[in-house]
Amino acid sequence: MKLNIAVLPGDGIGPEVTAQAVKVLKAIAMEFNHVFTFEKALVGACAIDKMGSPLPEETISICENADAILFGAIGHTKYNNDTSSTIRPEQGLLGLRKTFDLYSNIRPVIAYNDLLHKSSLRMKQIKGTNILIYRELTGGIYFGDKNFNEDGNAAWDVCHYTRFEIERIAHKAFKAALSRKRKLTLVDKANVLASSKLWRKVVLELAIQYPDVELNCIYIDNAAMELIINPKQFDVILTENMFGDILSEEASVIVGSIGLLASASKGDKYVMFEPIHGAYTKAANKGIANPIASILSAAMLLDHFGLDEEAALVRTAVNKSLQLQITTPDLNTKYDHITTTKVGDFIEDFISNPNETNLNFTNIHIGQSTII
Repeated sequence: MKLNIAVLPGDGIGPEVTAQAVKVLKAIAMEFNHVFTFEKALVGACAIDKMGSPLPEETISICENADAILFGAIGHTKYNNDTSSTIRPEQGLLGLRKTFDLYSNIRPVIAYNDLLHKSSLRMKQIKGTNILIYRELTGGIYFGDKNFNEDGNAAWDVCHYTRFEIERIAHKAFKAALSRKRKLTLVDKANVLASSKLWRKVVLELAIQYPDVELNCIYIDNAAMELIINPKQFDVILTENMFGDILSEEASVIVGSIGLLASASKGDKYVMFEPIHGAYTKAANKGIANPIASILSAAMLLDHFGLDEEAALVRTAVNKSLQLQITTPDLNTKYDHITTTKVGDFIEDFISNPNETNLNFTNIHIGQSTII
């Protein structure tokens, strides 16, 4: 298969983790005789610095001509407390989502057996957790009208949704539930918010078309609590933009690190794959950023194009790295000199030599790029 992939590393740790995902995709291409080409483009703070825009026209053009977009992270600490700036790095990511109508964000949350002890939650309550969060990505409060009054002492953000926006992602969530445990949970705040009332009305109406799916509707505050108390009760979660953002970040506590959570953002024509974590600028260029979420996002890219065997091999390699504790410091306190690059090197080597990768991984500790 030939694929042209637009690579948008972005800011902070984005370039480091994205480089490992590209490395893994190149190894897959080599092993399975695919042709993957990669074209880099600027987005976010680095794009503002060099081009004066968080989403330059050149970047849009590169993405338009690509089969898929591989995205890193976005943001910079210098913008954190500057509320007066009209140009911000985050506009680059929001612009990508809106420009390419990437309305369906899919976030798997899986509790790995080898990492259960890394969670701050009890092992018995998280073991077996396997959740798929469907987050609506192009509507809601992030894209609604937002403004200040004349004296700057009042502000508003409008949460706006249409039936069309709700229906198109709800259908995808119902279909995903059919292929899993046939359980779908709608998370809203329908007892207070008009937009949530519309969500619940529309989803309840659509549920008639999916009689084999058990639909449960709960409020966001209750969902946030239940996600910690008993995450195994959930299978597919469907929710609006901001609630999905918050719940998926909360879910990182279950898996042990936000550096493990991948995502796919899909529209009817374009697709983008990205880790859910931020730019974490303070950790940039220190070799401590966890690349696994980015690598698993690459696996979701392979899934999207029907390359199931290839995606399975990437996940097997990731599982092996977790089993052997070949991970960055967020997950590994025993071997504190395993860097971002070394994790990528191990996974790359496993893909190329799945039957030869030695359990005695001495070489990775003495700085060699592969394990023999």
